[in-house]
Amino acid sequence: MATAEDSRTGDEREASDPPGPLDRIRATPAGRLTLRIVIGVIGAALVVTGLIMVPFPGPGWLVVFAGLAVLATEFAWASRLLEFAKDRVRGATDWLKRQNWFVRIVASALTLLCAGAIVWVSVRLTLGVDLIQEARDLLG
Repeated sequence: MATAEDSRTGDEREASDPPGPLDRIRATPAGRLTLRIVIGVIGAALVVTGLIMVPFPGPGWLVVFAGLAVLATEFAWASRLLEFAKDRVRGATDWLKRQNWFVRIVASALTLLCAGAIVWVSVRLTLGVDLIQEARDLLG
C-alpha cells in the first residue's frame, strides 16, 4: 500500500515508470525546498479558508480536507492528520447509521438548528441585520 511518504520519495514507483513533473522538481535541493514551500502555502491557505467557511453554509469542511490532502502530498504530519480526521468522520457516520430513525431525526434537527444559529449570529454581527425580525416584518 502506498503511503504519503512513498509518494513523496518515489519509493513505490516502478523502475520503468518515467519520472513525473514533481519528481523532476524534487531532483534538486532547491526544487525540493521550493515545492515544499509552494505546497505549504497553498495547503495552508486552503485549510485557513475552509476553517473560516465552516460556520457558514457551504463546503467549509470539504475545503479543510482538500487543504490537508494538498499538504499531505509533501508533509507526513498532514497525512497522519488527514487519516485521523477521516477515521473520526467515518466513525461518527457509522455510529449515526446504526441508530434508529428517531436519533437520526434529532441529530439532523440539531445540526440544522446549530447551522441556522451560526448563520443568524454571523449575519447579525457582520451586517447588523436581524434575520428573524426581517422575516417577521416580511410575513406580518
